[in-house]
Amino acid sequence: QVQLVESGGGLVLPGGSLRLSCAASGSIFSIYSMAWYRQAPGKQRELVAEITSGASTYYADSVKGRFTISRDNVKNTVYLQMNSLKPEDTAVYSCNSDLIATGAKGIDHYWGQGTQVTVSS
Repeated sequence: QVQLVESGGGLVLPGGSLRLSCAASGSIFSIYSMAWYRQAPGKQRELVAEITSGASTYYADSVKGRFTISRDNVKNTVYLQMNSLKPEDTAVYSCNSDLIATGAKGIDHYWGQGTQVTVSS
């Protein structure tokens, strides 16, 4: 069984920083991509940032220059460093990974439980 567990959310002032972590554990054969999504109240879930096994990255236009995604392949962990946070960054942030579990026939998509990020004065 594979699990993704996020940590690092919380309440922060506008202009502040937070670092989210997501650790994948369990019977994992290979991890391809890891990503962060977010969903604000009343809005659709959106892709915030993604990093592939080859370290290629993607960022949503709204976070470019402020957020940085990175991964530790030994720890099967992905990080999201969020700087210069704005109230519109308030959302539930969820980790996603495309990976092959041990014994699986192909790539499956796994999600974490989500962590709340609130940017407010």
